[in-house]
Amino acid sequence: MINEFMHDAFVSQIEPKKIDDALLDTNWIEAMQEELNQFERSKVWHIVPRPNNTHVLGTRWVFRNKMVENGLIIRNKARLVAQGYRQEEGIDVDESFAPVARLEAIRIFLEFAAFKYFKIYQMDVKSAF
Repeated sequence: MINEFMHDAFVSQIEPKKIDDALLDTNWIEAMQEELNQFERSKVWHIVPRPNNTHVLGTRWVFRNKMVENGLIIRNKARLVAQGYRQEEGIDVDESFAPVARLEAIRIFLEFAAFKYFKIYQMDVKSAF
């Protein structure tokens, strides 16, 4: 019981809807800084001059609480995402990739693993680039 109260002191219980709300909570500021540090470590982006006749894509922060099965919040996750709905094919982007598995792919994988008697382990990956 004491561990739960100590843990609650290091994570925010509320998911902010706007960046202004997140900037009032040190736990969300730390989560945002962790995301930016991960970008820097992974060398995700670098500054380039903007080509003529193009617009700059915006970004926004998405805030989520990561929970375990019993509903206990274990981590605050802040993700900086591009507002890709403004992209125009051939102008802003040539091809894109979303690192999200489709349900059909997961089912096929599980069926094959069961057929071959494979052990399956689940893990949480902070960032995938």
